Amino acid sequence: MPYTEPYEALDEKTRNISRAITSLKEEIEAVNWYNQRVNTTADPELKAIMAHNRDEEIEHAAMTIEWLRRNMDVWDKELRTYLFTTGSITALEDGEGTEKPTATAALGIGSLK
Repeated sequence: MPYTEPYEALDEKTRNISRAITSLKEEIEAVNWYNQRVNTTADPELKAIMAHNRDEEIEHAAMTIEWLRRNMDVWDKELRTYLFTTGSITALEDGEGTEKPTATAALGIGSLK
């Protein structure tokens, strides 16, 4: 994996983050490849196999994103801002947009204020 700084100067946590990001890029690339193959094959059985493979790669990517969320505070902050929301994604950056789901809302409890 390519390092932009001398390997010896990087601590183990930084190396692990680099490994995770490299793996995430590879998983996303594989999702793209399999998705194109699913779209273009006419054979139903092959299409099902390729779709299964694509979905496995999505699972791997999601697991890696969760590892990054747990190991880099900014990933945690940004994922909590943008994931599982509705409305305009870009409006969320400005603090606008729609409400994010909460545990109490999911239970139908309503506001506890």
